[in-house]
Amino acid sequence: QELALKSLGRDGLFLFSSLDTNNDLYLSPEEFKPIAEKLTGVAPGSESEEEEMPDPSGETLSIVAKFQPLVMETMTKSKDGFLGVSHVALSGLRNWTTPATPMSVMLARQFKAFLPPKNKLDLGEPWWIIPSELNIFTGYLSNNRFYPPPPKGKEILIHKLLSMFHPRPFVKTRFAPQGAVACIQAISPFYYTIAFRIHAEFQLNEPPDFPFWFSPGQFTGHIILSKDSSHVREFKLFVPNSRSLNVDMEWLYGASESSNMEVDIGYLPQMELESTGPSIPSVIHDENGNAIDSRDPSGEPIQFVFEEITWQQEIPWEEAAQKLEVAMYPFKKVSYLPFTQAFERAKAEKKLVHSILLWGALDDHVLLWSVFSYGQCSPPTLFCWFWCVQACFFGVSLQSNRENEFYSKLADLHLEKYNFPVEMIICLPNGTVV
Repeated sequence: QELALKSLGRDGLFLFSSLDTNNDLYLSPEEFKPIAEKLTGVAPGSESEEEEMPDPSGETLSIVAKFQPLVMETMTKSKDGFLGVSHVALSGLRNWTTPATPMSVMLARQFKAFLPPKNKLDLGEPWWIIPSELNIFTGYLSNNRFYPPPPKGKEILIHKLLSMFHPRPFVKTRFAPQGAVACIQAISPFYYTIAFRIHAEFQLNEPPDFPFWFSPGQFTGHIILSKDSSHVREFKLFVPNSRSLNVDMEWLYGASESSNMEVDIGYLPQMELESTGPSIPSVIHDENGNAIDSRDPSGEPIQFVFEEITWQQEIPWEEAAQKLEVAMYPFKKVSYLPFTQAFERAKAEKKLVHSILLWGALDDHVLLWSVFSYGQCSPPTLFCWFWCVQACFFGVSLQSNRENEFYSKLADLHLEKYNFPVEMIICLPNGTVV
């Protein structure tokens, strides 16, 4: 390590370490691959990718990407004009204004990654498309990385989809819960509607700049596909935008893992992928089995008529989303109450109140590891629980409600103890902080 530092210097060793994934101070061809691709402009196919043999009778699905960049004014550091924030640090964020690939045509059979395993055929029963490999004991992955590892198995499809937004998606996040989870929302004799939730993030900077991590709260959506994956009727993936903050951002200010890291949060108006219509055959045959042109004599594409799907069983989207949420966050099995209700119940049941006050949402993947590790522990029964979606809104709304001085006082007591980005507080039913 000392010789490497002497030879490369601090910044050079930082870049070298970001590529040396096994920390053996040697770069294998696989580890050097991102630099080779950057210098040559050629990206050879990864050995880990599954071979996709052309299927003459297969169908293709057209997908469009829609993207509106982060609203910079929603970042907390915008309030002082980004004082002390290097312009270079935010360059990747500021320059990301359009999707990397506005439209892509994919094989319908690639979406077989969303099909349920044979033992998960009940409505609302979650399974992992990409399992989370992190927990409270394994810690988190390195921040000092620029290039995603080659995707494998079902990661390949997710990586390909997210690459439509930006060329450097990480399908496994640095913090738990990682991965992608899904459940069946509806069943017909030949089709499934699959609801899914994905936790992924993007690396916006490249050397010589330091890493900048862009982590949406979640990607969610649904797909309607045939049980043999030969046909996709509908596909949509998006970052929910109903909350005032939905993206976490972290960036390094030095050439080491222990360097200062800046953290901020902001609002992303739109980030979604959607199919333009059902998948269609890549080759069309007439009644005699002869291949025919996919366009009519006027040059317009031939219009297909698809049968209406009659669902035998289904659950509401909200129920499916809640099942996925609990799979990602076991602490959501606990009933979280609105602020005022939590204290009312605590008083009635003579319990303490455990509050989680944060800038953002606890059930979005936008918080620090300490919150996740605490939340994944088994909750004690002596508490009434609540969490507040956004600290500033919570404080202003309750403090301004002078019609009820008791709850205004409670708001004051909580905000006095609040430190950005998250604070966990235990207090008595009268609001006294323990």
